[in-house]
Amino acid sequence: MAERKRVALVTGAARGIGYGIAGRLARDGAHVVITDVLDSVAGSAAALRAEGGSVEGIAGDVSDEAWVAALARQMEERHGGVDILVNNAGISPKRDGGKILVRDTTWAEWQQVIAINLGGAFLMCRAFVPGMQARGWGRVVTISSQAARTRADIAGAAYAASKAGLVAFSRVLASEAGRQGVTVNCIAPGRIESPMQAVAGEEATREYVTRIPVGRIGTAADIAATVAFLASEEAGFITGATLDVNGGFFMG
Repeated sequence: MAERKRVALVTGAARGIGYGIAGRLARDGAHVVITDVLDSVAGSAAALRAEGGSVEGIAGDVSDEAWVAALARQMEERHGGVDILVNNAGISPKRDGGKILVRDTTWAEWQQVIAINLGGAFLMCRAFVPGMQARGWGRVVTISSQAARTRADIAGAAYAASKAGLVAFSRVLASEAGRQGVTVNCIAPGRIESPMQAVAGEEATREYVTRIPVGRIGTAADIAATVAFLASEEAGFITGATLDVNGGFFMG
């Protein structure tokens, strides 16, 4: 009998960083399920299949508790569960391409960012980590942000708070799940080429690059390579960690 493929689930993967992560995990041999609120997720999955990957796309909202529960049942029935969970879905609202100041942030905006960025990861982990524990192996990789690690020039307070919350949440989950073979880690990207990054504008990016020691902003491939390592067997002794992938902009 052929060995079962690892099943990876990547949220917010219709485009940008999530799409890059999904493509890398598929090339590494996993069956990849991508989710996104964007209807284009089906087309994104088809594009990755055209490249030879085993990929399916499912539209949905990670902050919807009922949808996440239904997805977990679906993954159990179709694939026997999920082995690798990548929490990538997130939003970073802007005003005129810039950060929203605390004094200008509405309660509704604050709640939406926390619900999606932090609440979505909580719901996904609560739904999928118990299955990993039962099977004795699992990898959770959550995309935090440089904004969780140091001063945020472009991201607003709600985004920074949500991403810092992911780091703390992941440490707690890592301590709870480690003895069952499940590792839980975060990646804190700096400025990465993506649709979210593009909202800030080219001038902001050019100025930012002057402060990066390696002299460029990052790519989805940079983040995908880090995810691939943390999702591997070789990374089994790393848990509760946050890896800074920012070209040296922040050195913690």
